[in-house]
Amino acid sequence: MKVTLSFEDTASSDVSIMVDALRASSTITLALNKFKRIIPCFTPEEAFDLKEKTGGVLAGERGGKQIEGFDIGNSPCGIKDYESSHDTLILTTNNGTRILENMDSKVLVGSMVNAKAVGLKSIQLAESHIDVVMAGVNGKFAIEDFLASGEILYWICQNLDEYELSEYAKSAILASRDYELVKDAFLTSRTAKRLIELDYEEDVRLCMMKNISENVARYDKNELTLYI
Repeated sequence: MKVTLSFEDTASSDVSIMVDALRASSTITLALNKFKRIIPCFTPEEAFDLKEKTGGVLAGERGGKQIEGFDIGNSPCGIKDYESSHDTLILTTNNGTRILENMDSKVLVGSMVNAKAVGLKSIQLAESHIDVVMAGVNGKFAIEDFLASGEILYWICQNLDEYELSEYAKSAILASRDYELVKDAFLTSRTAKRLIELDYEEDVRLCMMKNISENVARYDKNELTLYI
């Protein structure tokens, strides 16, 4: 099995794992406890149109802030505590949803909170190539995505007998092994500092928790659903 790490665009036509550690991947993962499907979209206007058609719950952010008129922000803590009779969540974010749109492969969503689960599911799904794809922030490298990817890659490699690992992927695994340093890097990252200023420190601390969910979202036909 070929195992690689990429930034923004996937190198695999087989299986890709999108990682937007702060916060879209965690929001999506935990939202599957509440909703049967998540529809990612790319503008607030598109989201409002989808709400009219589906009656779903609107979630999303721009610049970390909840979008005006939306039911909830891109907040894993908010989603965890949110109660609704609707089974559809409509989500738009700066980075993660944008990355999903451009993937032409079998796509899963990964984060620290489901790293082991998504790693194991990717092995079940893949035929020859698993690529972990960092979403980044506005086209720039994000250390939290690199470290969360390293945690996912660790579990992939722990459960394969034979694999060809790219050096970029190997570097992410090595960087992710000291969890105290990982937590410090999350909290002091550019993204976390902005979120903490916006009073979302609880989200940051939740997103850096390892393997607290077995949920794995699969993106197919413009929807995210629980991959079983």
